[in-house]
Amino acid sequence: MKRRKTRRIKLGNTVIGGNSEITVQSMLNIPASDIDGSVRQAVELEKAGCDIIRIAVPDLSAVKLIPAIKDKVSVPIVADIHFDYRLALESAAAGVDKIRINPGNIGDDSKVKQVADECRRRNIPIRIGVNSGSLEKHILEKYGHPTPQALCDSAMYHASLLEKFDFYDIVLSMKSSDVGFMTQAYRLAAEKCDYPLHLGVTEAGTARMGIIKSSIGIGSLLLDGIGDTIRVSLTDDPVEEVRAAKDILKSLGLKNDGVRFISCPTCGRTKIDLISIAKQAEDLLRDCRKNITVAIMGCAVNGPGEAREADIGIAGGTNEGLIFKKGKIVKKVPESDLLNELIKEIDKM
Repeated sequence: MKRRKTRRIKLGNTVIGGNSEITVQSMLNIPASDIDGSVRQAVELEKAGCDIIRIAVPDLSAVKLIPAIKDKVSVPIVADIHFDYRLALESAAAGVDKIRINPGNIGDDSKVKQVADECRRRNIPIRIGVNSGSLEKHILEKYGHPTPQALCDSAMYHASLLEKFDFYDIVLSMKSSDVGFMTQAYRLAAEKCDYPLHLGVTEAGTARMGIIKSSIGIGSLLLDGIGDTIRVSLTDDPVEEVRAAKDILKSLGLKNDGVRFISCPTCGRTKIDLISIAKQAEDLLRDCRKNITVAIMGCAVNGPGEAREADIGIAGGTNEGLIFKKGKIVKKVPESDLLNELIKEIDKM
């Protein structure tokens, strides 16, 4: 798919935009006062494949999180700041890689200039993050209520406050809990500027509904080449956000550093416990980094035939099953050994 052309924004050892790979983000949900717990969670996120980690910086004491986490992980750290420009300055001095702040909420021009100048001096980009619940009074008065255009206008307004001081290392996000609202806002922004876009459906919900809404919203934009970095927001363990985001990218062919699963929905021909086998296989291969497609199929109809393009797979029979590679049968094994034999064959690949 053809990607939208954007500016190239560098944060730490990672690049957003400029036709670079789409990055996966998540945010710590440990209280900022718990430094040890925050560091542990950051390490878990990096191990899960998170490319960029965001932390809340609600007060000056929370700035201590930045060096503590950077000492243990190699991925960039983003300081999430609201209202207090001093937190941005202190976070920059502490070595943060990126700042998330809305310039219109931190005070007069002199304060915005201080943040812009300090970030420019240290090569720290700024993400402007607006949502339907944080629209400015003058924009709400113009449209009467939150609209996708209002959300886009808000992002452009905040960007203009930084542009006034010749600062352009900007990433934009226009999140909403409404999927249609969110996608329209991003499409409007994509036409108005060349800043990289951080995609996400905010307050998407718990795992089930949150993943569904995020897949639709983020996925539909990515299919049209819009989006440079993503976060799947879930009321869940942040590691699950990373896994879901990576699965979205893999399903679109935008990430190839792990297993892609194919599994049939089962039918009356199925004579093995395929649902259980499929779930176990997915868990066992969750952290496998091999760029392969694995098929878990219920019968010979859906096995080596329909899934012949899979690198490896299983097809069920009566209390037994076949292991096949690229449509060619490798061996026949009892149902009880199917999963173990599948993993053994994958380990050889």
